[in-house]
Amino acid sequence: MIRNTIIKATLIVTLVMASSCNKWLELKPQDGLVREDFWKTKEQLQSAVVGCYASMVSGGQVANLFIWGEIRADMITLTTNASVDETSLTNGEILSTNAFSDWGTLYSTINYCNTVIQYGPGVISNDNTLTQAQLDAYLSEAYSIRALMYFYLLRIWGEVPLQLKASSSDSKIEQLPKSTKEQVYAQILSDLDFAVKYIPFTYGSQAMDKGRMTRYGVYALQADVYLWNEKYAECITACNAIINSAKFGLIDGSSQSNWFNTLVFVGNSNESIFELQYDSQILNPFYAMFSPATTRRYLAASRVTDNMYGIDTSDPNKKDIRSDAGFVRASDFTIWKWIGTNDLTITRAQPDSYAHWMVYRLADVLLLKAEALAWTSKGAEALALVKTIRTRAGAVSASEESPDPSNAQDISDYILRERGREFAFEGKRWFDYLRNAKRNNYAHLDLITSMIADIAPPNRQQSMISKYRDVRSHYMPIFLNELNTDKQLVQNPFYQ
Repeated sequence: MIRNTIIKATLIVTLVMASSCNKWLELKPQDGLVREDFWKTKEQLQSAVVGCYASMVSGGQVANLFIWGEIRADMITLTTNASVDETSLTNGEILSTNAFSDWGTLYSTINYCNTVIQYGPGVISNDNTLTQAQLDAYLSEAYSIRALMYFYLLRIWGEVPLQLKASSSDSKIEQLPKSTKEQVYAQILSDLDFAVKYIPFTYGSQAMDKGRMTRYGVYALQADVYLWNEKYAECITACNAIINSAKFGLIDGSSQSNWFNTLVFVGNSNESIFELQYDSQILNPFYAMFSPATTRRYLAASRVTDNMYGIDTSDPNKKDIRSDAGFVRASDFTIWKWIGTNDLTITRAQPDSYAHWMVYRLADVLLLKAEALAWTSKGAEALALVKTIRTRAGAVSASEESPDPSNAQDISDYILRERGREFAFEGKRWFDYLRNAKRNNYAHLDLITSMIADIAPPNRQQSMISKYRDVRSHYMPIFLNELNTDKQLVQNPFYQ
């Protein structure tokens, strides 16, 4: 069964901005969402839209986004505190009983969105203060979030059910077979085509503009989706809509502490396009995952500090701002990005664990565009964008490459490595590998198998390489509970 834990008990009925920290807060109702006396006012519609966002920061979804996007790649390692299921993911022993094969948190958010899409239009006949433009804007937020959720599902499981109807309880969820990747991709684009027409450019405040999907957030998601499907011209167009708006800029990197404080510690910066919001009342899951003060489960892999950022042998004081004291603490391999402060000796305390989860920022858009340019015979332009990112970061010469501007593959490989440096631990690494490996009908499968050869335990190396040569293994199995509940579902081929 596709879990539907949201609808019955967790509708957020109002949106307020906290006076001290300008963050979203949630208030929960006494009873259910789908009822005759609910969908009557503009305020109720707004609160239902807010519920879509709240579902993403609750129920373990962000922790899962980190795990799905990082754990099978090359930038993290597990401690002895990791669960059996986490260890199985890193060892390539993934079963349908693995907790991380459960897509429930994503479908919960989808059900929130479906509810807004299905019931929202009826509000306009009950509340004459709600305009058609306002209704379309609210619906656009739901469509864009639903598209984001299906984009995760597409990249993690491949073929998934397209659940497009709202459900008020688990027992009433429509049982559906899997849709093809092409059908899921088409639905994502359809949702985004609606959203991009009506969603606002701004909501009037920095926190709102970063914490809610805007027109720019839709453009960023479109660019990501188009690049995934090798639609390079469309990707470039979507990226340019953000870049040419002049509404965003890279945070200055001349001071590492100021850069870290602005981009990560405080968040909602001018570089940000869309972030999932946390505050002192809604904490993120990162303290238990990464803090050395706990039985943490994740560390940065040694290759991150030893090789990825490089060392300037001529000037030991010069370093990439994203390296030690940036995204990682080299002395103990702490994943600093999500639990660090400006003082390298002090991590966030548990009550202060409210760093936002960055979904899209300008640096991402620039490198998405660079990758698309590389595959449209515009290698020099692509390399110029990579240089922009590296210059901001003070990247050292040891990590610099000089691919031939006419060699799309070499440029793309360089961008993949630069994306690792720039988006370390942001839940993008596995998806970056998979996108690059599967391009042109898996012409570069060796990207994944070589990465696996580097990270696999010696006693599992050959078996893991053999598994990952089968491209069907790149997608997760469907959770056993789902198969037992929905008899129309068929297990993904690799796991049958």
